[in-house]
Amino acid sequence: MKIFLALFISFTFLFAELELSGHLDVDSQAYLIRADAKHKNSFTLKQTLEFKYEKDDLTAFAKLYAQEDYYDFLSEDEHNERTFARLDELFLKVDYEDDSIQAGKNIKFWGALELRNIVDGFNPKEFRDDMFSKTNKCGVWNASYSHYTESAEITLIVKLNEPDQKMASYPYVYYFFPEFVTYEDKLESSHGVDRPSLYLLYSGTTETEYALDFAFIYEYGYDSQRYFTPDNPLNLALGLPTEFRQNAYIASKFMIYNTLVVDSTLIKLEALYAKVDVDAAVGDYSHVAVGFEHTVENFYKSAGLGLIGEYYNYRTYDGEKYSDLELFETMQNDLFLGLRYSFNDSDDASIVGGVVADFEYDEEVYYFKYDSRLGDSFRVGFDYYYIEPSKDEKTAYALLGRHQRVALNLAYYF
Repeated sequence: MKIFLALFISFTFLFAELELSGHLDVDSQAYLIRADAKHKNSFTLKQTLEFKYEKDDLTAFAKLYAQEDYYDFLSEDEHNERTFARLDELFLKVDYEDDSIQAGKNIKFWGALELRNIVDGFNPKEFRDDMFSKTNKCGVWNASYSHYTESAEITLIVKLNEPDQKMASYPYVYYFFPEFVTYEDKLESSHGVDRPSLYLLYSGTTETEYALDFAFIYEYGYDSQRYFTPDNPLNLALGLPTEFRQNAYIASKFMIYNTLVVDSTLIKLEALYAKVDVDAAVGDYSHVAVGFEHTVENFYKSAGLGLIGEYYNYRTYDGEKYSDLELFETMQNDLFLGLRYSFNDSDDASIVGGVVADFEYDEEVYYFKYDSRLGDSFRVGFDYYYIEPSKDEKTAYALLGRHQRVALNLAYYF
């Protein structure tokens, strides 16, 4: 990989003009309510650097990401283990008249819903970043071939390996496990981490009275859902030092995500069904989410108001294997109601927020986000989250504990 990266950079500097872009972020969070003994705030610097070269039908792209956590520069017992550098993307793409071929490492985004994209499982999430982030994901090595028609696309993707997911250490507020549990980031897999996974994607747009965007995905390979197992269950029950590892298994997975525009209303659907190959812990499951967003144009002067509603339902089909609780699934019977206020001004400012009600375990999440540009090069973001976890069940939010936080993000783009 290092040789490939050196050749890529050398080639682009010698033979072409290289486009360079990126952004620098200062991310500050204060935890007004948190579990005892965890840090009461966080201060993180983030850097993203992108290189792009285009010549005729060839595109070469690389993306580097790094972050530094304030506590990692203090004494060892304060460390969060959140300081790292990562190669997110490094790929070559060749475009033909109706086809394209791509190979390398990259990140894909799938889905249509506002709160959570349940089909967006191609890339593992970065556990060392804010758990509410939807964009910080780890790139994976893959090769793909795409064929295009006037209104559709069919893509075959071979994912070449299944990467580990590293995790922050205990003092960090979003480390879910108890202090006596340590996380071993070496992924346990049923067929080896280098076993390829196959994806077939068909997507397009219908030319009818109402605009329908659709996508169907079939996968055979390692599922994006993973589960944790302790090295010593007895130690775990007694509260003694225990090591947890993440496990990956093979499944056939059918996924769809669609959006339909009807006048001023956007109707959304995401759904999946996983047929799991024989695994001792996980059985077949489904996840379905439906939603809508109705926009009131010129709600106040030129501003628009969006009314959002989404419902999520998750089910497992083998009562003798892991349930949603043991799989740390947070959106199993949940309703999200929210608002989006778009100022439609030169700063592209917007406010979005709402409440998530869990009907299964009586949990509630409230959140509010503000985002805006400051001139041509700066962005500012503010958010607020409040979590009221279950009092009766060991859900993922119950492990985190009752939680309240405010955050400020300042970013410089170049």
